[in-house]
Amino acid sequence: MAIDCGRKRCGVAVSDVLRIAAGGLPTVRTCDLEAFVTDYCSREPVDRIIIGHPLTLRGEDSESMRYIRPLVNRLRKLLPDMEFEEVDERFTSAQAHRDMITAGFKKSDRQRKDLADEMAAVLILNLWLETH
Repeated sequence: MAIDCGRKRCGVAVSDVLRIAAGGLPTVRTCDLEAFVTDYCSREPVDRIIIGHPLTLRGEDSESMRYIRPLVNRLRKLLPDMEFEEVDERFTSAQAHRDMITAGFKKSDRQRKDLADEMAAVLILNLWLETH
């Protein structure tokens, strides 16, 4: 499972059991993420959670880590046996937008932030899958 954390919404993606393909799940409100993840993990086989780690161009933590880090720490407490990894998510939102244009999404769909968040989570998971 991969999560693209945002202040208001979180994109979530999962892979198949063989770790071949990533697919997006419906975007989750950030305030509902903990309940969503614990519920999903209780019903489906999840062996690790990949968290998008927003970095600046200099490779330093972005301002967003201020609210992402506590959220991840709460998830770690709720799921103590789960493995967590962070993946550099620089440019995933921009890439998601470019992918929507390439795929021929209508302008109204490209403006849906929830769809972009979902696609960013898929990109984060694909980055992880490609390197493992």
